[in-house]
Amino acid sequence: MSLVRKIVNVALRKAPLGLLVVVTSILPLLIFDWRSTNAARPNVNKYSFYNTPAIRLLPVDPVLEKDFPPPTFTKKVKVGKDDTLINLLKREGVALENAHKAVKALSKFYDPRRTKPGQEITLVLTPQTSGPNNNIIQRMVVRPSIYNEITIALIDDQRFRVSKQTFAVKRRLFKENGSIKTSLYEAAIKSGVPKPILMELIRIYSWDVDFQRGIRVGDKFEVLFEKLFTENGKFARFGNVVYGNLILRGENNPLYRYRTSKGIIGYFDNKGKSARKALMRTPINGARLSSGFGKRRHPILGYNKLHRGVDFSAPRGTPVYAAGSGSIVKKGRNGAYGNYIRVRHGSKFETAYAHLSRFKPGIRIGARVRQGAIIGYVGSTGRSTGPHLHYEILKNNTQINPLRLKMPSGKRLAGNELALFSSVQAKLEQQYTALDTNHK
Repeated sequence: MSLVRKIVNVALRKAPLGLLVVVTSILPLLIFDWRSTNAARPNVNKYSFYNTPAIRLLPVDPVLEKDFPPPTFTKKVKVGKDDTLINLLKREGVALENAHKAVKALSKFYDPRRTKPGQEITLVLTPQTSGPNNNIIQRMVVRPSIYNEITIALIDDQRFRVSKQTFAVKRRLFKENGSIKTSLYEAAIKSGVPKPILMELIRIYSWDVDFQRGIRVGDKFEVLFEKLFTENGKFARFGNVVYGNLILRGENNPLYRYRTSKGIIGYFDNKGKSARKALMRTPINGARLSSGFGKRRHPILGYNKLHRGVDFSAPRGTPVYAAGSGSIVKKGRNGAYGNYIRVRHGSKFETAYAHLSRFKPGIRIGARVRQGAIIGYVGSTGRSTGPHLHYEILKNNTQINPLRLKMPSGKRLAGNELALFSSVQAKLEQQYTALDTNHK
Protein backbone atom coordinates (compact mmCIF):
# COMPACT_ATOMS: atom_id res chain seq x y z
CA MET A 1 0.00 0.00 0.00
CA SER A 2 3.05 2.42 0.56
CA LEU A 3 4.04 1.99 -3.09
CA VAL A 4 0.60 3.00 -4.16
CA ARG A 5 0.73 6.10 -1.98
CA LYS A 6 4.11 7.10 -3.51
CA ILE A 7 2.76 6.74 -6.98
CA VAL A 8 -0.22 8.86 -6.07
CA ASN A 9 1.93 11.56 -4.53
CA VAL A 10 4.20 11.70 -7.58
CA ALA A 11 1.18 11.81 -9.84
CA LEU A 12 -0.30 14.67 -7.85
CA ARG A 13 2.91 16.66 -8.09
CA LYS A 14 3.88 15.97 -11.67
CA ALA A 15 0.89 14.75 -13.61
CA PRO A 16 -1.40 17.15 -15.35
CA LEU A 17 -4.93 17.67 -13.93
CA GLY A 18 -6.68 15.60 -16.67
CA LEU A 19 -4.46 12.60 -16.04
CA LEU A 20 -5.17 12.91 -12.34
CA VAL A 21 -8.92 12.64 -12.98
CA VAL A 22 -8.46 9.51 -15.13
CA VAL A 23 -6.24 7.78 -12.59
CA THR A 24 -8.69 8.58 -9.78
CA SER A 25 -11.52 6.98 -11.76
CA ILE A 26 -9.64 3.80 -12.75
CA LEU A 27 -7.75 3.17 -9.55
CA PRO A 28 -10.71 1.70 -7.51
CA LEU A 29 -11.23 -0.89 -10.24
CA LEU A 30 -7.66 -2.04 -9.86
CA ILE A 31 -7.62 -2.10 -6.07
CA PHE A 32 -11.01 -3.77 -5.06
CA ASP A 33 -12.33 -7.27 -5.89
CA TRP A 34 -15.74 -6.74 -7.49
CA ARG A 35 -16.67 -10.42 -7.90
CA SER A 36 -20.05 -11.39 -6.37
CA THR A 37 -20.12 -13.05 -2.94
CA ASN A 38 -22.51 -15.77 -1.68
CA ALA A 39 -24.52 -13.13 0.16
CA ALA A 40 -25.19 -11.30 -3.06
CA ARG A 41 -26.07 -14.38 -5.11
CA PRO A 42 -29.72 -15.47 -5.41
CA ASN A 43 -30.74 -18.72 -3.65
CA VAL A 44 -31.19 -20.96 -6.64
CA ASN A 45 -32.67 -23.76 -4.52
CA LYS A 46 -35.38 -21.43 -3.23
CA TYR A 47 -36.87 -21.10 -6.72
CA SER A 48 -35.97 -24.53 -7.96
CA PHE A 49 -39.60 -25.45 -8.56
CA TYR A 50 -39.54 -23.28 -11.70
CA ASN A 51 -37.45 -25.94 -13.35
CA THR A 52 -39.32 -29.00 -11.98
CA PRO A 53 -42.02 -30.95 -13.87
CA ALA A 54 -45.73 -29.88 -13.34
CA ILE A 55 -47.46 -31.54 -10.33
CA ARG A 56 -51.04 -32.85 -10.85
CA LEU A 57 -53.59 -31.13 -8.48
CA LEU A 58 -55.56 -33.36 -6.03
CA PRO A 59 -59.38 -33.55 -6.63
CA VAL A 60 -61.54 -31.34 -4.34
CA ASP A 61 -65.17 -32.39 -3.52
CA PRO A 62 -67.81 -29.75 -4.32
CA VAL A 63 -69.42 -27.95 -1.36
CA LEU A 64 -73.03 -29.13 -1.10
CA GLU A 65 -75.99 -27.33 0.49
CA LYS A 66 -76.54 -30.23 2.87
CA ASP A 67 -73.05 -29.69 4.32
CA PHE A 68 -74.18 -26.33 5.69
CA PRO A 69 -77.94 -26.66 6.50
CA PRO A 70 -79.90 -23.86 8.17
CA PRO A 71 -79.89 -24.02 11.99
CA THR A 72 -82.37 -25.95 14.15
CA PHE A 73 -85.46 -23.94 15.08
CA THR A 74 -88.55 -24.30 17.32
CA LYS A 75 -92.08 -23.66 16.10
CA LYS A 76 -95.52 -23.88 17.72
CA VAL A 77 -98.32 -24.84 15.33
CA LYS A 78 -102.07 -25.30 15.73
CA VAL A 79 -104.07 -28.16 14.27
CA GLY A 80 -106.39 -26.91 11.53
CA LYS A 81 -109.89 -27.97 10.64
CA ASP A 82 -109.98 -31.55 9.26
CA ASP A 83 -106.19 -31.79 9.80
CA THR A 84 -104.46 -35.10 10.40
CA LEU A 85 -101.14 -35.09 12.22
CA ILE A 86 -99.35 -36.34 9.10
CA ASN A 87 -100.84 -33.54 6.99
CA LEU A 88 -99.79 -30.95 9.57
CA LEU A 89 -96.20 -32.24 9.60
CA LYS A 90 -96.05 -32.29 5.80
CA ARG A 91 -97.29 -28.70 5.74
CA GLU A 92 -94.42 -27.77 8.08
CA GLY A 93 -91.92 -29.24 5.62
CA VAL A 94 -91.11 -32.44 7.53
CA ALA A 95 -89.65 -35.20 5.38
CA LEU A 96 -92.37 -37.81 4.82
CA GLU A 97 -90.42 -40.81 6.15
CA ASN A 98 -89.43 -38.90 9.28
CA ALA A 99 -93.04 -37.76 9.80
CA HIS A 100 -94.38 -41.33 9.62
CA LYS A 101 -91.77 -42.56 12.12
CA ALA A 102 -92.62 -39.71 14.51
CA VAL A 103 -96.37 -40.42 14.37
CA LYS A 104 -95.76 -44.14 14.87
CA ALA A 105 -93.64 -43.41 17.95
CA LEU A 106 -96.24 -40.99 19.33
CA SER A 107 -98.99 -43.61 19.00
CA LYS A 108 -97.39 -45.55 21.86
CA PHE A 109 -99.11 -43.17 24.30
CA TYR A 110 -101.56 -41.22 22.14
CA ASP A 111 -103.88 -41.99 19.24
CA PRO A 112 -102.99 -39.40 16.54
CA ARG A 113 -106.57 -39.66 15.22
CA ARG A 114 -107.74 -37.87 18.37
CA THR A 115 -105.90 -34.69 17.39
CA LYS A 116 -108.41 -31.82 17.53
CA PRO A 117 -108.65 -28.48 15.69
CA GLY A 118 -106.99 -25.73 17.71
CA GLN A 119 -104.71 -28.14 19.58
CA GLU A 120 -101.17 -26.73 19.87
CA ILE A 121 -98.11 -28.81 18.99
CA THR A 122 -94.48 -27.80 19.56
CA LEU A 123 -91.94 -28.83 16.91
CA VAL A 124 -88.14 -28.64 17.08
CA LEU A 125 -86.93 -29.04 13.49
CA THR A 126 -83.55 -29.34 11.79
CA PRO A 127 -83.60 -28.55 8.05
CA GLN A 128 -81.38 -30.78 5.92
CA THR A 129 -81.28 -28.15 3.18
CA SER A 130 -83.08 -24.89 2.51
CA GLY A 131 -85.34 -26.75 0.06
CA PRO A 132 -88.92 -27.81 0.88
CA ASN A 133 -89.88 -31.03 2.70
CA ASN A 134 -86.42 -31.61 4.14
CA ASN A 135 -86.99 -30.86 7.83
CA ILE A 136 -86.23 -33.54 10.40
CA ILE A 137 -88.09 -33.65 13.73
CA GLN A 138 -85.64 -33.45 16.60
CA ARG A 139 -88.39 -33.10 19.21
CA MET A 140 -92.19 -32.93 19.21
CA VAL A 141 -94.41 -32.09 22.18
CA VAL A 142 -98.14 -32.87 22.17
CA ARG A 143 -100.56 -32.01 24.98
CA PRO A 144 -103.73 -34.09 24.51
CA SER A 145 -105.17 -32.43 27.60
CA ILE A 146 -104.15 -30.08 30.38
CA TYR A 147 -103.26 -33.17 32.42
CA ASN A 148 -100.79 -34.87 30.05
CA GLU A 149 -97.82 -33.97 27.87
CA ILE A 150 -96.21 -36.44 25.46
CA THR A 151 -92.71 -35.80 24.08
CA ILE A 152 -90.85 -37.66 21.35
CA ALA A 153 -87.12 -37.01 20.83
CA LEU A 154 -84.94 -38.25 17.96
CA ILE A 155 -82.24 -40.72 19.06
CA ASP A 156 -80.84 -41.52 15.61
CA ASP A 157 -82.09 -41.63 12.03
CA GLN A 158 -84.37 -44.58 12.77
CA ARG A 159 -85.66 -44.21 16.35
CA PHE A 160 -87.52 -41.82 18.64
CA ARG A 161 -87.61 -41.88 22.43
CA VAL A 162 -91.14 -41.34 23.81
CA SER A 163 -91.98 -40.00 27.28
CA LYS A 164 -95.19 -38.99 29.03
CA GLN A 165 -95.57 -36.46 31.82
CA THR A 166 -98.65 -35.92 33.99
CA PHE A 167 -99.48 -32.52 35.44
CA ALA A 168 -101.49 -31.77 38.54
CA VAL A 169 -104.60 -29.67 37.92
CA LYS A 170 -106.39 -27.59 40.52
CA ARG A 171 -110.19 -27.51 40.46
CA ARG A 172 -112.16 -24.67 41.96
CA LEU A 173 -115.93 -24.39 42.29
CA PHE A 174 -117.88 -21.34 41.12
CA LYS A 175 -121.58 -20.59 41.20
CA GLU A 176 -124.06 -18.39 39.38
CA ASN A 177 -127.81 -17.87 39.69
CA GLY A 178 -130.45 -15.61 38.29
CA SER A 179 -134.04 -14.88 37.40
CA ILE A 180 -135.41 -15.40 33.88
CA LYS A 181 -137.13 -12.47 32.16
CA THR A 182 -136.99 -13.51 28.49
CA SER A 183 -134.99 -16.74 28.08
CA LEU A 184 -132.65 -18.95 30.07
CA TYR A 185 -129.85 -18.15 27.62
CA GLU A 186 -130.15 -14.38 28.07
CA ALA A 187 -130.55 -14.58 31.84
CA ALA A 188 -127.58 -16.92 32.28
CA ILE A 189 -125.23 -14.86 30.08
CA LYS A 190 -126.28 -11.67 31.89
CA SER A 191 -125.55 -13.34 35.25
CA GLY A 192 -122.04 -14.28 34.13
CA VAL A 193 -122.47 -17.96 33.29
CA PRO A 194 -119.71 -18.91 30.77
CA LYS A 195 -121.09 -20.14 27.45
CA PRO A 196 -119.56 -23.66 27.69
CA ILE A 197 -121.19 -24.09 31.11
CA LEU A 198 -124.54 -22.78 29.84
CA MET A 199 -124.47 -25.19 26.90
CA GLU A 200 -123.77 -28.08 29.27
CA LEU A 201 -126.60 -26.97 31.57
CA ILE A 202 -129.00 -26.89 28.61
CA ARG A 203 -127.80 -30.32 27.48
CA ILE A 204 -128.36 -32.06 30.82
CA TYR A 205 -131.94 -30.70 31.01
CA SER A 206 -132.72 -31.24 27.32
CA TRP A 207 -134.43 -34.63 27.90
CA ASP A 208 -137.21 -33.13 30.03
CA VAL A 209 -137.41 -29.38 29.51
CA ASP A 210 -138.85 -27.60 26.47
CA PHE A 211 -136.71 -24.47 26.55
CA GLN A 212 -139.03 -22.61 24.17
CA ARG A 213 -142.40 -23.31 25.83
CA GLY A 214 -141.55 -24.76 29.24
CA ILE A 215 -139.84 -21.67 30.69
CA ARG A 216 -141.75 -18.57 31.83
CA VAL A 217 -140.94 -15.10 33.13
CA GLY A 218 -139.98 -15.33 36.81
CA ASP A 219 -138.50 -18.82 36.61
CA LYS A 220 -135.01 -19.14 38.11
CA PHE A 221 -131.81 -21.10 37.68
CA GLU A 222 -128.83 -22.16 39.82
CA VAL A 223 -125.58 -23.70 38.67
CA LEU A 224 -122.41 -24.90 40.41
CA PHE A 225 -119.47 -25.59 38.08
CA GLU A 226 -115.73 -26.17 37.94
CA LYS A 227 -112.87 -24.08 36.65
CA LEU A 228 -109.55 -25.84 36.06
CA PHE A 229 -106.19 -24.19 36.73
CA THR A 230 -102.62 -25.30 36.03
CA GLU A 231 -100.02 -25.76 38.79
CA ASN A 232 -98.87 -22.16 38.43
CA GLY A 233 -102.41 -20.86 38.87
CA LYS A 234 -103.14 -20.11 35.22
CA PHE A 235 -106.72 -20.70 34.06
CA ALA A 236 -106.82 -23.74 31.77
CA ARG A 237 -110.47 -24.37 30.92
CA PHE A 238 -113.95 -24.83 32.32
CA GLY A 239 -114.73 -28.14 33.95
CA ASN A 240 -118.04 -29.87 34.63
CA VAL A 241 -121.41 -28.70 35.80
CA VAL A 242 -121.65 -30.51 39.16
CA TYR A 243 -125.05 -29.17 40.22
CA GLY A 244 -127.89 -27.42 38.44
CA ASN A 245 -131.40 -26.41 39.36
CA LEU A 246 -134.18 -25.01 37.20
CA ILE A 247 -136.94 -23.54 39.37
CA LEU A 248 -139.97 -23.66 37.06
CA ARG A 249 -143.30 -22.27 38.32
CA GLY A 250 -141.87 -22.39 41.85
CA GLU A 251 -140.93 -26.09 41.64
CA ASN A 252 -137.29 -27.17 42.06
CA ASN A 253 -135.78 -29.50 39.44
CA PRO A 254 -132.26 -30.20 40.74
CA LEU A 255 -129.71 -32.40 38.98
CA TYR A 256 -126.44 -33.67 40.49
CA ARG A 257 -123.37 -35.03 38.74
CA TYR A 258 -122.52 -38.49 40.07
CA ARG A 259 -120.09 -41.28 39.20
CA THR A 260 -121.49 -44.73 39.95
CA SER A 261 -119.49 -47.56 41.51
CA LYS A 262 -119.21 -49.01 37.98
CA GLY A 263 -117.61 -45.82 36.68
CA ILE A 264 -120.66 -44.51 34.80
CA ILE A 265 -120.98 -40.70 35.03
CA GLY A 266 -124.39 -39.10 34.75
CA TYR A 267 -126.82 -36.55 36.17
CA PHE A 268 -129.49 -37.67 38.64
CA ASP A 269 -132.40 -35.92 40.33
CA ASN A 270 -132.89 -35.80 44.11
CA LYS A 271 -134.53 -39.26 44.03
CA GLY A 272 -131.66 -40.91 42.18
CA LYS A 273 -133.44 -41.02 38.80
CA SER A 274 -131.24 -40.42 35.77
CA ALA A 275 -131.85 -37.29 33.70
CA ARG A 276 -130.84 -39.16 30.58
CA LYS A 277 -133.63 -40.59 28.47
CA ALA A 278 -133.55 -42.80 25.41
CA LEU A 279 -134.03 -39.76 23.13
CA MET A 280 -133.32 -36.04 23.46
CA ARG A 281 -136.10 -33.54 22.82
CA THR A 282 -133.71 -30.99 21.30
CA PRO A 283 -130.60 -32.43 19.57
CA ILE A 284 -129.01 -28.97 19.19
CA ASN A 285 -127.64 -26.38 21.64
CA GLY A 286 -128.70 -22.75 21.89
CA ALA A 287 -131.25 -22.94 19.06
CA ARG A 288 -134.64 -21.21 18.81
CA LEU A 289 -137.77 -23.20 18.08
CA SER A 290 -139.03 -21.62 14.86
CA SER A 291 -141.81 -24.02 13.91
CA GLY A 292 -143.67 -26.66 15.91
CA PHE A 293 -145.33 -29.95 15.05
CA GLY A 294 -148.74 -29.85 13.33
CA LYS A 295 -150.60 -28.01 10.56
CA ARG A 296 -149.12 -24.74 9.38
CA ARG A 297 -148.97 -22.51 6.32
CA HIS A 298 -145.91 -23.66 4.42
CA PRO A 299 -143.48 -20.72 4.00
CA ILE A 300 -142.54 -21.74 0.43
CA LEU A 301 -145.53 -23.66 -0.96
CA GLY A 302 -148.01 -21.12 0.42
CA TYR A 303 -150.75 -23.52 1.59
CA ASN A 304 -151.55 -25.34 4.84
CA LYS A 305 -149.66 -28.55 5.30
CA LEU A 306 -148.94 -30.92 8.18
CA HIS A 307 -145.49 -30.19 9.59
CA ARG A 308 -144.26 -33.60 10.72
CA GLY A 309 -141.41 -32.40 12.90
CA VAL A 310 -140.05 -29.35 14.70
CA ASP A 311 -137.70 -26.71 13.32
CA PHE A 312 -134.85 -25.17 15.29
CA SER A 313 -133.45 -21.94 13.85
CA ALA A 314 -129.67 -21.71 14.31
CA PRO A 315 -126.63 -20.26 12.51
CA ARG A 316 -125.22 -22.25 9.61
CA GLY A 317 -122.62 -24.73 10.85
CA THR A 318 -124.13 -25.23 14.33
CA PRO A 319 -123.45 -28.85 15.42
CA VAL A 320 -126.36 -31.32 15.34
CA TYR A 321 -126.26 -34.22 17.81
CA ALA A 322 -127.61 -37.74 17.66
CA ALA A 323 -130.73 -37.69 19.86
CA GLY A 324 -130.02 -41.22 21.02
CA SER A 325 -127.63 -44.11 20.52
CA GLY A 326 -128.30 -46.18 17.42
CA SER A 327 -127.22 -46.88 13.84
CA ILE A 328 -127.36 -44.76 10.67
CA VAL A 329 -129.98 -46.12 8.24
CA LYS A 330 -130.11 -43.21 5.74
CA LYS A 331 -127.61 -40.53 4.79
CA GLY A 332 -127.48 -38.26 1.73
CA ARG A 333 -129.71 -36.01 -0.39
CA ASN A 334 -133.42 -36.63 0.19
CA GLY A 335 -135.55 -34.36 -1.99
CA ALA A 336 -137.08 -31.39 -0.16
CA TYR A 337 -135.29 -32.48 3.03
CA GLY A 338 -131.90 -31.65 1.47
CA ASN A 339 -128.97 -33.27 3.23
CA TYR A 340 -130.63 -35.85 5.48
CA ILE A 341 -129.69 -38.36 8.19
CA ARG A 342 -131.92 -40.99 9.76
CA VAL A 343 -130.93 -42.98 12.87
CA ARG A 344 -132.60 -46.15 14.17
CA HIS A 345 -132.90 -46.54 17.97
CA GLY A 346 -133.96 -50.08 18.81
CA SER A 347 -137.03 -51.68 17.22
CA LYS A 348 -139.59 -48.87 17.64
CA PHE A 349 -137.96 -45.46 17.31
CA GLU A 350 -136.07 -43.56 14.63
CA THR A 351 -134.96 -39.90 14.42
CA ALA A 352 -134.43 -37.78 11.31
CA TYR A 353 -132.35 -34.62 10.73
CA ALA A 354 -132.85 -32.48 7.59
CA HIS A 355 -131.53 -29.43 5.70
CA LEU A 356 -127.97 -30.07 6.95
CA SER A 357 -125.14 -28.09 5.39
CA ARG A 358 -122.82 -31.11 5.63
CA PHE A 359 -122.27 -34.38 7.43
CA LYS A 360 -119.70 -35.11 10.11
CA PRO A 361 -116.75 -37.00 8.54
CA GLY A 362 -117.04 -40.73 9.20
CA ILE A 363 -120.84 -40.73 9.26
CA ARG A 364 -122.01 -43.50 6.90
CA ILE A 365 -124.90 -45.92 6.54
CA GLY A 366 -124.53 -48.77 9.02
CA ALA A 367 -122.27 -46.81 11.40
CA ARG A 368 -123.09 -46.81 15.12
CA VAL A 369 -123.45 -43.46 16.92
CA ARG A 370 -123.73 -42.63 20.59
CA GLN A 371 -126.23 -40.24 22.09
CA GLY A 372 -124.86 -36.70 21.99
CA ALA A 373 -122.31 -37.40 19.22
CA ILE A 374 -122.10 -34.81 16.42
CA ILE A 375 -123.54 -36.20 13.18
CA GLY A 376 -123.91 -33.07 11.04
CA TYR A 377 -124.19 -29.30 10.89
CA VAL A 378 -127.08 -26.88 10.43
CA GLY A 379 -127.68 -25.67 6.87
CA SER A 380 -130.40 -24.67 4.41
CA THR A 381 -130.29 -27.40 1.80
CA GLY A 382 -133.44 -28.70 0.11
CA ARG A 383 -136.70 -26.73 0.38
CA SER A 384 -135.72 -24.20 3.02
CA THR A 385 -136.00 -20.45 3.60
CA GLY A 386 -132.94 -20.19 5.85
CA PRO A 387 -130.52 -22.16 8.03
CA HIS A 388 -132.33 -24.40 10.50
CA LEU A 389 -132.63 -28.01 11.67
CA HIS A 390 -135.78 -29.97 10.86
CA TYR A 391 -136.02 -32.72 13.49
CA GLU A 392 -138.39 -35.69 13.49
CA ILE A 393 -139.07 -38.59 15.84
CA LEU A 394 -140.70 -41.62 14.25
CA LYS A 395 -142.44 -44.36 16.27
CA ASN A 396 -143.15 -47.48 14.23
CA ASN A 397 -142.35 -45.43 11.11
CA THR A 398 -144.88 -42.66 11.94
CA GLN A 399 -143.82 -39.10 12.86
CA ILE A 400 -144.84 -37.98 16.36
CA ASN A 401 -144.42 -34.68 18.24
CA PRO A 402 -140.91 -34.68 19.79
CA LEU A 403 -141.92 -32.12 22.41
CA ARG A 404 -144.74 -34.29 23.80
CA LEU A 405 -142.95 -37.62 23.79
CA LYS A 406 -142.70 -39.22 27.24
CA MET A 407 -139.62 -41.39 27.53
CA PRO A 408 -138.82 -43.58 30.53
CA SER A 409 -135.70 -42.84 32.56
CA GLY A 410 -132.63 -44.76 31.57
CA LYS A 411 -131.46 -45.60 35.10
CA ARG A 412 -132.63 -45.40 38.71
CA LEU A 413 -130.21 -45.73 41.63
CA ALA A 414 -131.08 -48.10 44.46
CA GLY A 415 -129.62 -49.72 47.58
CA ASN A 416 -126.02 -48.88 48.48
CA GLU A 417 -125.65 -46.89 45.24
CA LEU A 418 -128.51 -44.61 46.23
CA ALA A 419 -126.97 -44.12 49.71
CA LEU A 420 -123.63 -43.13 48.18
CA PHE A 421 -125.40 -40.77 45.80
CA SER A 422 -127.30 -39.14 48.70
CA SER A 423 -124.01 -38.29 50.44
CA VAL A 424 -122.65 -36.69 47.24
CA GLN A 425 -125.93 -34.80 46.81
CA ALA A 426 -125.72 -33.37 50.35
CA LYS A 427 -122.08 -32.34 49.87
CA LEU A 428 -122.83 -30.48 46.60
CA GLU A 429 -125.70 -28.61 48.22
CA GLN A 430 -123.44 -27.59 51.12
CA GLN A 431 -120.75 -26.37 48.71
CA TYR A 432 -123.28 -24.32 46.80
CA THR A 433 -124.59 -22.71 50.00
CA ALA A 434 -121.04 -22.03 51.27
CA LEU A 435 -120.21 -20.12 48.11
CA ASP A 436 -123.23 -17.93 48.82
CA THR A 437 -121.65 -16.67 52.08
CA ASN A 438 -118.16 -16.42 50.54
CA HIS A 439 -119.47 -14.39 47.58
CA LYS A 440 -118.09 -16.97 45.17
